[in-house]
Amino acid sequence: MNKRLFVLLIILMSLSLIGIIFVQGYWIDKTVENNEEQFSFHAKQILIAVANQIQYGEFEEMYDPLRRMLDSIDGLDNETLQESLDINYNKSSKNFEYANVFIEEDQKLFSAFNLDTIRLKNILDREAEIKEEKKGVSDKDDATSKLERLRDLTNSQRKDFESVISDLASFKPIHRRVSPGEIERLVRKELNERDINVDFEYAVYSKSLATKVKSEDFTIDPSKTYAIPLFIDDEGVSNYQLYVNFTGKKKYLLSTIKGMALLSIIFTLIIVVAYSSALSQLMQQRQISQIKTDFINNMTHELKTPIATINLALDSIKNPKIAEDPEKVKRYLGMIKEENKRMHAQVENVLRISQLEKNELNIKKDKQELHELIEEAITHVSLIVEDSGGYIKSHLGALKSTVLANDNHFVNVIVNILDNAIKYSEAPPKIDIYTENIKDSIVMKIRDQGIGISKVAQKKIFEKFFREHTGDLHNVKGHGLGLTYVRRIVDDHHGQIWVESDRGKGSTFIIKLPLIS
Repeated sequence: MNKRLFVLLIILMSLSLIGIIFVQGYWIDKTVENNEEQFSFHAKQILIAVANQIQYGEFEEMYDPLRRMLDSIDGLDNETLQESLDINYNKSSKNFEYANVFIEEDQKLFSAFNLDTIRLKNILDREAEIKEEKKGVSDKDDATSKLERLRDLTNSQRKDFESVISDLASFKPIHRRVSPGEIERLVRKELNERDINVDFEYAVYSKSLATKVKSEDFTIDPSKTYAIPLFIDDEGVSNYQLYVNFTGKKKYLLSTIKGMALLSIIFTLIIVVAYSSALSQLMQQRQISQIKTDFINNMTHELKTPIATINLALDSIKNPKIAEDPEKVKRYLGMIKEENKRMHAQVENVLRISQLEKNELNIKKDKQELHELIEEAITHVSLIVEDSGGYIKSHLGALKSTVLANDNHFVNVIVNILDNAIKYSEAPPKIDIYTENIKDSIVMKIRDQGIGISKVAQKKIFEKFFREHTGDLHNVKGHGLGLTYVRRIVDDHHGQIWVESDRGKGSTFIIKLPLIS
């Protein structure tokens, strides 16, 4: 794939993912905002309903006693009304009893008591007309008649009574007009009717000052507190404000979107994981493509060299002068054989890896002495090392070396590692092989003093086709399959292999195998 196209594809995929995440976040935020607006609407409706019920409850409570008082008064004026109220006024306790309702009041407040006598006269006149019209109607029980009287009131009568009762109730302290229990019951009832399960605190304020009517933990929080005027008079004025603080508002709002938000997050995570996986696969495929290209170049180069050598050798043998010299013919035939073996080995390596990947390579294992396998592997490369002026020394310190292994494959494993140590040594190769026992295992270390392996390459060195670049692509023969083969064989023997290396200080390949008795 073209590099620019690949980068463009990555950018577009990344932008799409960021866009999806942004849209999901925006949707969740807007949902919370809409739910908060809806909650605020319900909260205001609840407070309006509670305030109306409290005010109407007070009207119902005081209506009947006021009717009885008005019925008992013959001459209606402010003085007569005050005298009538003074009858039940208890100066010692500074309370006066009004229709079985005790109102805390001091002398100044009581002396200031003044009702609209004209409106009361109108009420009495209309009441007299109603009584005349209903003469002869049998009396019913008190509760029924009270409800009927309330029902029979005209709008004008109700308005008159509401005005009078509001004036009269204004002389009562707020904690006698409404109780904390009543506010809590009404708010809870309205919440239940709207299927809202949320905690709340409440308080009644008078001219920005808190009254006795409040819950224990009430505090004003602008984001959670809602207010409504309480006990509004005819002119729409109120001395009291009912505040309700919905302390569980945030929790409730989150609970309303919890399900959808959770699904949204899960699906977004799935998309992120899928995207990451796809991106990883793309990078890996691109890397594999590059590695395969390098592999083909290397393999072509390595096959061309022996083929060219074989052709030259054959051309030389055809030469009459060479053909008459048995020694030269034998030498050229030896070269052809060696180059042919070299090509065969390369093809075998490729086939072995293919068979390992398909699990078709049948590796038969027997009891083997690892020290013997090491000595055998050393014989395969000793001549090359000696010819280069280097050395291979074995330090076989393990007391137990019996393992379950395939001798041919495991010798190949050791030879591959030794071959790498030789190829990647700029100076004459110096290789040391150590063994030691650790619990029920034997550990083999093959240490060289070559050019070493970078930290990045150490993570990929056992991957198929991987070769660390050393400047000139073909300065070291190989096709990146040797260590892959080594890793697969060690894994098949239930062992472990890893490498420790520093650039310019050499490398140590470590193989750990389980011992058998």
